[in-house]
Amino acid sequence: MSILDDVEKIRAIDPGNMYNCIFDLPEQIAEALQIGRKWQFDAGDFADVKNIVVIGMGGSAIGGDLVRSYLSSRLLTPIQICRHYQLPEYVDDETLVIASSYSGNTEETLSAVNDALNRKSMIAAISTGGLLNDVAKLNDIPFALLPPGLQPRAALGYSMVPVLVFLERINLISDVTDDINAVVSRLQEFRENYIEDLPTKVNLAKQLAEKLHGRIPIIYSGPTLTDAVGLRWKGQICENSKTLAFVNQFAEFNHNELVGWSDPVKTHAEHLVVVMLRDADDHPQIRKRMNLVQEIIEKQQVPVIEVHSKGEHPLQRMFYLIQLGDFTSYYLATLNEVDPTPVEVIEFLKKMLAEKKMVV
Repeated sequence: MSILDDVEKIRAIDPGNMYNCIFDLPEQIAEALQIGRKWQFDAGDFADVKNIVVIGMGGSAIGGDLVRSYLSSRLLTPIQICRHYQLPEYVDDETLVIASSYSGNTEETLSAVNDALNRKSMIAAISTGGLLNDVAKLNDIPFALLPPGLQPRAALGYSMVPVLVFLERINLISDVTDDINAVVSRLQEFRENYIEDLPTKVNLAKQLAEKLHGRIPIIYSGPTLTDAVGLRWKGQICENSKTLAFVNQFAEFNHNELVGWSDPVKTHAEHLVVVMLRDADDHPQIRKRMNLVQEIIEKQQVPVIEVHSKGEHPLQRMFYLIQLGDFTSYYLATLNEVDPTPVEVIEFLKKMLAEKKMVV
């Protein structure tokens, strides 16, 4: 019997209860909608926004990425995600800066917020507290307080949904409530297909985990709705499963990385697997490229797994893929016999950076 069909073994490997965090994503999204609705600010303070920058790192930044992808065909105002200590040079007093740090202590984000203050930008912030909350209080920055106790990557609903609601409330996009509520309902239905006591033979997430096990996943997505989703899959596999993974997107990688899928790659074929994320609204030329590239890769004896989105609406399709990827990364952690929750090497790096800062 597969370890994935032994619930006791699965739970023994997961003392931090990452499973519950993944399972509860729909309820988290519903709560995040209410947090966004209760966020206290004067919409008039955010009039005439010329561009938007979302500051964040890691699990706190991916919410901004998903907002950017989802709104790419709806938002007329340019939006950029800043993963850096300083802001792009164009940022000024007509720029809306949204700072997202789950812990509230992310040093890159705090530095960029200070940069935004110096430029007199319009600023809003979301966090569980920390130094970001202190900065917000000192500078009268509208602040949305998030529930604590999660790994940042497990707080995706909190990092994305309040940002969507904020943009709606300052009249940059139309009402998103119905779309978000529909996502909650659909994810509650979808997750029943991935629960831990559902056998592998009928559990797609467990099946995908088995196909990825022992290999380095390379995730390829389209350039629009699934681009940030591909980044999410990569991050979840790296952090939950403790496995290296890489990501790229069509059509860009067809102009460089594709050449790497030449005959020499056959010597590594048994160590690689490609996951291709596909969406019903992929551009026709992107679909053609995906079909052709799949043939090219399979000729090099590397398996290609196609994962198709499901749902009646773009936000549903986006979150269908996210939820499936999250469960897959969880079961891959089980196969790797690693606790999915801790990220010890990241904590080690933060500690070393702090020590070196003190020495300097």
